[in-house]
Amino acid sequence: MTERSQAGGRTGGKPLTGRKVLLIAVGAFAVILTANMTLAVRAVQTFPGLEVDNSFVASQNFNEELAAQLALGWDVRARVEDGLLTIAFTDEAGAPVEIAAMEAVVGRATHVRDDFAPEFSYYRGTFTAPVDIRPGNWNIRLVAHAPDGTEFRQRVVLHVTG
Repeated sequence: MTERSQAGGRTGGKPLTGRKVLLIAVGAFAVILTANMTLAVRAVQTFPGLEVDNSFVASQNFNEELAAQLALGWDVRARVEDGLLTIAFTDEAGAPVEIAAMEAVVGRATHVRDDFAPEFSYYRGTFTAPVDIRPGNWNIRLVAHAPDGTEFRQRVVLHVTG
């Protein structure tokens, strides 16, 4: 019998022992656990918070509020050009609509660190505000009020290019 066949087909090197297998397994699990803990901590640190204080109470009037909002027939479009944020409200025919009031917060979808509330000017269904906004994906969380008091809530996705 040759030396190679006695070594189990291996040519040189140290044998794989139970201790080495244990160290490999512990090392692999340590890497996985470290990655999971890092991701969990970052997720908690960047969580923007709750949408509503009490989801049960919010759900009680949801259908009625949604029906009233849909009855308005409003469409909202947002864009940024040359440092000017424009939010335009139109009806089903594409005509500007009258808005009694609007509040909006612009921010990232993943955290609240960059959130800001622009100072808007209003003219015939269109709100404009100067903004210093970096490229990327942004959310505009807005609440507008129709002249009859109907509340219109929407999250508008805004893609800002370089």
